[in-house]
Amino acid sequence: MASTSTPRTRSTSSQPRMSLKAVRAFLAALEKAHPDARSELIYHNTFELLVSVVLSAQATDVSVNKATRALYEEAPDPASMAALGEEGIARHIRTIGLWRSKAHNVALLCQQLLEKHDGQVPGSREELEALPGVGRKTANVVLNIAFDQPTMAVDTHIFRLGNRTGLAPGKTVRAVEDELVRRVPKEMLRPAHHWLILHGRYVCKARTPECWRCPVTEWCLYREKNKIPPKR
Repeated sequence: MASTSTPRTRSTSSQPRMSLKAVRAFLAALEKAHPDARSELIYHNTFELLVSVVLSAQATDVSVNKATRALYEEAPDPASMAALGEEGIARHIRTIGLWRSKAHNVALLCQQLLEKHDGQVPGSREELEALPGVGRKTANVVLNIAFDQPTMAVDTHIFRLGNRTGLAPGKTVRAVEDELVRRVPKEMLRPAHHWLILHGRYVCKARTPECWRCPVTEWCLYREKNKIPPKR
């Protein structure tokens, strides 16, 4: 059972919010559960990381990895991918959702990297977000992984966890991001991005969270915990 003495504070809404002491313990338990947490996207350089994250919008990492294997063999850098052009890129990514618009954005992105950044992925938020297909979440991922910056990219998993557990409640993605940046200890912020994604992907699932095997249930404030494992 979850501890009945779990410390909690109240948010400005009716949603309960974890205390800062509980936040640290919650994340420490996730670190223990995922000691080698990292992105599940497959890439070999910062450029490939950027393209994979752009392609991952409304698509699974597994589907992106399958599509980009041959793409990166043919075009591992902005110059070679720009040479493929929109149709050449599209040929590789047709199995990914929104593939046509993504092919268009990636082609433009490569052109801008060549024209404005000497073929290098920039390391500032402003420059990243100015690239086609790159929004705040994508920029946060690239800054976190490639440039070691303590950013928090809030995807559907992290948004769900922030609200469901009481870790960082918020009505919008940006509100959850701001709460996480404010409440997560600074030294834990960068790896916490990966811990939370993996926990949301494999344990705290959208439809049926597997609370019966959750390593952080002691601090989680979710009111409808499912503590009984399914029958086999």
